[in-house]
Amino acid sequence: MAEPPFQTYHHGRFRVAGGVLPNAFTAYQTHGDTSNPCIVFPTCYGAKLGLGSQSYLIGKGKALDPDKYFIVTFALFCNGEPPPYNGPYFPAITYEDNTRAQYAVLTQHLGVERVHCVVGFSMGGQQAYHWATVYPDFVERFVAICSSARTSPHNKCFLEGPKAALKAGRDFNGGHYTITPGIAIRAFARVYCAWAYGQTWFREHLYEMGGLYPTLDTFIQEVWEGRYVTHWDANDMLALLDTWQRGDVSSVRGGGDFAGCLGAIKAKALLMPCKTDLYFCPEDSANEMSMLKDAELAVIDSVWGHIAGGGASPADVAFITQKIQAFLAR
Repeated sequence: MAEPPFQTYHHGRFRVAGGVLPNAFTAYQTHGDTSNPCIVFPTCYGAKLGLGSQSYLIGKGKALDPDKYFIVTFALFCNGEPPPYNGPYFPAITYEDNTRAQYAVLTQHLGVERVHCVVGFSMGGQQAYHWATVYPDFVERFVAICSSARTSPHNKCFLEGPKAALKAGRDFNGGHYTITPGIAIRAFARVYCAWAYGQTWFREHLYEMGGLYPTLDTFIQEVWEGRYVTHWDANDMLALLDTWQRGDVSSVRGGGDFAGCLGAIKAKALLMPCKTDLYFCPEDSANEMSMLKDAELAVIDSVWGHIAGGGASPADVAFITQKIQAFLAR
């Protein structure tokens, strides 16, 4: 299925956690007929609508079928769609800011009156949690894949590693670079990539991808370094990390009472952590399930770690698809 071009909605001046965006845009794509139940599928870290990052779950017979649903995919602020704004001075953005912007697109532009389900992987799953928190009477259910309602201390600590590597790059120049800081971005990618997969995945040399990459270094260079250098702006990468680290639904509702905030969520939930995820750990999902009113836990039994939820492994996509289809049919 060919990817529809992404569109942009112009908010104009838009207040965010760190100040104001003077000329804010939200990028989105639509799939299917507006008369069908609406499903929202926001992006994660490293994902772009223009690169087809959401396509692994969208299509005829897939988890999100355009023949059955009106699917709206959204780009996070700072993912480069549209291009970067204000370099290192971009104001702090939260998931709540993204959710409010996406809500405006749905209600003021697309005419959506209710969301049947919000589906998200990683940062997208954290947005799904925020949707159910910020708009409790607008969202019927949500699916959080390899994600959490609150970024854990260990998760925040992990992110400090690639962040520090990027900032220390001699071509980063405090964010005031004039050409792509390739050295800094490549350092970021090398630090990040070891966290994305389970230890067994490396032990079994799955990075070779059936002979496509003869060495681990080749894999890192082509898949991780190459992708970020080619498609990402360094300041955008840092701004998104900041959004990720700020993730906490109880900062939006409940005054910091995490259990109380989750207990107040009305939407049905499907939580799908991966058994070998190193930073959105399955134990966190189990704890969150115990606090939600109506939640189901389905652990992805995979060696692919965090990436199991993002479309890298066909077997894991099949498992996720089956669980989502059953959840949506409930």
